[in-house]
Amino acid sequence: MERLKGRDLLSLADLSAEEVIYLLHLANDMKLGNASPRISKVLGLLFQKASTRTRVSFSVAMYQLGGQVIDLNPESTQVSRGEPLEDTARVLDRYLDVLAIRTFKQTDLETIADHARIPVINALTDLEHPCQVLADLLTAQSSFGELAGLTLTYLGDGNNIAHSLLIGCALVGVNVRVSTPPDYAPLPAIVKQAQAIAKEQTEVTITTDPKAAAEGAQVLYTDVWASMGQESEAGDRIPIFQPYQVNEDLLAVADARAIVLHCLPAHRGEEITDGVIEGAQSRVWEQAENRLHVQKALLASILG
Repeated sequence: MERLKGRDLLSLADLSAEEVIYLLHLANDMKLGNASPRISKVLGLLFQKASTRTRVSFSVAMYQLGGQVIDLNPESTQVSRGEPLEDTARVLDRYLDVLAIRTFKQTDLETIADHARIPVINALTDLEHPCQVLADLLTAQSSFGELAGLTLTYLGDGNNIAHSLLIGCALVGVNVRVSTPPDYAPLPAIVKQAQAIAKEQTEVTITTDPKAAAEGAQVLYTDVWASMGQESEAGDRIPIFQPYQVNEDLLAVADARAIVLHCLPAHRGEEITDGVIEGAQSRVWEQAENRLHVQKALLASILG
């Protein structure tokens, strides 16, 4: 899609519904071997947070497209010594063709995007994780054939995954329910944004009742209860979040065809039981694989 060429992806809201559907179809074609674009470009990975799936899938995607990858570990660059992000952005702009950033503050991502002329991709911030949710939508589409009309229930912390799911599901016509403890709901501004996108076509529901949220849903989704940077809170959160565990009892009230997703890494026995993540309804490993395919489609589209 030519209009994606040279674009940033800082939030899923940067894409239209048609562009999301296009990327999912292109990713599926690449997964099936029906599309093999070749690009001789260089991707920079500026990651200030630990990463397995995002780092490896972006790297493999770029290599399979015929490009190159430079891992810009902050500890081995001047970023660690306090070089302003504006200066780093202006310099990397002159070396690279595209930059994927994994950081804490959304504002840091936006600062780099404002000062770099090359496309900048959000590879995770504390606010959103758009590339993960593109893979989630591809997984649901592969399981059910169509996205429109499905109901996806997310249980746990109202974090970056919850935010991107709210926006992504609203864009493609998926009913989305987010169930969290009372003090851990997603940001009201993100909820309003998702509701504005969904209009009257789909439902956007925020609730503290996990069973009601899971009832009849085609997709159950969870994430760790304490995200990166919140490790000191992990022990205190366990009793608060225990009712939101994706377990066999909760799965039993969902649609009989329901699939289970988790963006990983998983803390088995906390947010999800071992039996569910290893069970017949789990699509967690396909979901992880799909990170490669959607990121390959995204890179190919952005780089033209």
